[in-house]
Amino acid sequence: MGKNHHHDPHHDHHHDDESGAAACQHDHDGHEGHDHAHHGFGHHHVHAPASYGRAFALGIGLNLVYVIAEAIWGIASHALALLADAGHNLSDVLALGAAWLAEILSRRSPTSNFTYGLRRSSILAALGNAVALLLVTGGIIWESVLRLIHPHPVAGMTVMVVAAIGIAVNGLTAMLFARSGKGDLNLRAAFVHMASDALMSLAVVVSGGLILMTGWLRIDPVVSLLVSVSIVAATWSLLRDSLDMALDRVPRSIDRMMVESYLRGLPDIVDLHDLHIWPISTTETALTVHLVRDEHAPAMNSRMLHDIARELKTRFAIVHPTLQMETRHDATLCVLAEAHSV
Repeated sequence: MGKNHHHDPHHDHHHDDESGAAACQHDHDGHEGHDHAHHGFGHHHVHAPASYGRAFALGIGLNLVYVIAEAIWGIASHALALLADAGHNLSDVLALGAAWLAEILSRRSPTSNFTYGLRRSSILAALGNAVALLLVTGGIIWESVLRLIHPHPVAGMTVMVVAAIGIAVNGLTAMLFARSGKGDLNLRAAFVHMASDALMSLAVVVSGGLILMTGWLRIDPVVSLLVSVSIVAATWSLLRDSLDMALDRVPRSIDRMMVESYLRGLPDIVDLHDLHIWPISTTETALTVHLVRDEHAPAMNSRMLHDIARELKTRFAIVHPTLQMETRHDATLCVLAEAHSV
């Protein structure tokens, strides 16, 4: 018994209508009396606003124009630094494209093979964005260390002008995603990536100006190192959060003990087991649990299940709960009742 539905984030959830929850009786390996409920909030998934599609399109367009102009300028002036920066900014276009694709894929409806749709793509995009940003920053740190040892002349005013344009382009793109906050890790990754590039462009302008005034070439790598450290610090939490989501960690915004306390406090509930809480996208959280009820308690109706689901959504932002009801006798036979079972 109990094998029919458990916490596996890839199993198929059958939703009832939007007006409320539905309970149905299942025969689990010959044991009667299990209420297994999927509530109707599954149809109200939380997604990023549609306007972010325009934000991605504008951001990609601005950066693509900037990359082309920077490459042309670099070829015309024989400035390898500008060509290298054009290659770096091309990675920004690809990162924004990946984030946009993930945002689109996360809206696709479930299928028989992808029973949650492709919502997890938003988590993978955020993780990929964080890794890419750390790798690029690591390359900048390496180059900065080399330039501390062997200072190179800076290309002067031309690089400063191009970097100033980069501040405007990357800064404006970052502002398009500034309102994402902590609500969507995929959008937050796009914001951090573009804001980091704007900060790096600012560092180029500042260090270039200081070098023109003082002639000290080591100012460039020193400033680059300082900015790189701040970018790593900002990206580290993004990497941690996206990796946590990829590994199905309970979202940091949810206190698992408070969820368990709420469920244990429900009327006629005497125990629970197999409680799992995990993100199915950067904006949605799912829950499965086996609730053990008193044998003499009245049957739990759809209205009660609907109220539980609404409370889980309102209090904990869990939009996809699945509740399995068992009696004490059933719980002793459930293969998922052991603490080590998953």
